[in-house]
Amino acid sequence: MTSTPSSLLQQRNFVHFWVGQIASSFAFQMLTVGIGWQVYDLTDSALALGLVGLFQFIPQLLLTLVVGHVADRYNRRLICVCTRLTMASTVAILAYGNLTDTISANMIYACAVMLGTARAFEMPAGQAILPNLIPADLLSRAVSAIASAREISVIAGPALGGLIYLLGAPTLYLTSMAFFLLSCCILFFLHYDYVAKGKQPVDLDHLLGGLRFIKNNKLVLGSVSLDMFAVLLGGATALLPIVAKDILHTGPWGLGLLRCAPALGALLMSIYLSRRPLTHSVGKTLYVAVAVFGMATIVFGLSEHLILSMAALFVLGASDMISVVIRSTLVQLQTPDDMRGRVSAANSIFIGSSNQLGEFESGATAALFGTVPAIILGGFGTLAVVGLWMVLFPSLLHRNTLENEEK
Repeated sequence: MTSTPSSLLQQRNFVHFWVGQIASSFAFQMLTVGIGWQVYDLTDSALALGLVGLFQFIPQLLLTLVVGHVADRYNRRLICVCTRLTMASTVAILAYGNLTDTISANMIYACAVMLGTARAFEMPAGQAILPNLIPADLLSRAVSAIASAREISVIAGPALGGLIYLLGAPTLYLTSMAFFLLSCCILFFLHYDYVAKGKQPVDLDHLLGGLRFIKNNKLVLGSVSLDMFAVLLGGATALLPIVAKDILHTGPWGLGLLRCAPALGALLMSIYLSRRPLTHSVGKTLYVAVAVFGMATIVFGLSEHLILSMAALFVLGASDMISVVIRSTLVQLQTPDDMRGRVSAANSIFIGSSNQLGEFESGATAALFGTVPAIILGGFGTLAVVGLWMVLFPSLLHRNTLENEEK
């Protein structure tokens, strides 16, 4: 079958966007290795490591309403370009601090705030632009392909960053900056027909539109909240260092294998879904995937062997990827284009909150009950959420396809 000029343009656009996402993801994953290692080297404090993540998350939380409005009102391609230029500039500051021997923990914290601010604007714009580049019937495959790019960077980025760090922190930061700039160049030449939106009044009602849309749309609310509570309760990966050292009695190499296992499962599942997208019973598939996530968490908590623990984490990552693809596709297809920025911004807070609070919940329950009981309780909690959500959101359970079913 011969491709039409418009379909060829769409394919080329998506490839450009996909490569740009890979470059940006690699830059950020390498950067996190450098920042994490250096701030711990400077402070010798585990709390300092936590503060880096906190300082990146706070701007995303505080700017939720603003960034969604910006993504809906202005050119999403240019927003992504500007945010990645900002991240490149921030990394340049870190490189300069190392080259001049003026680097400090406070400088890293300040750069973490700048990175968090840039990512706060980038995430909703990047998510909202995707449906503008490809037809709706290919969105599920596109989401899977983007997810595969992210998982590739999660697996290979830290390893590459660790190797480059051996040449010195400035080398790592300059390499990260180069990847951000490469992503900027790719997106700058992306063919994106931006249509200026009408000048709606910027009031609180408009800014809260994304949150209100999620609240009123049962499919979106059900899928987003199900994923949020699953990650919140089943966030066993936050306890991996303790599991590796005290339960599996392995070293840093074992911890590295444990960290790679869920990302590898997610990567392979995303590749599979990009080739064979879900076409029916997506609601039931979502619930089954989250239930498998919970069961894999329980197995991981009970395991005392490295191979079994890796296998459980592999299944956990693969099942989570199914949930991510279904949720992301439903959110994008259910949301009108002029609201995708605000809805994506609100959705990113659900995701960010579940990840951050999930780590806190895992740490708190581990401190109260012990590591193994905390992980097992989290897995059973995820299963309980699945059962409750099946009752609260029956329309999600009976959802057949990812595409809009209203005729």
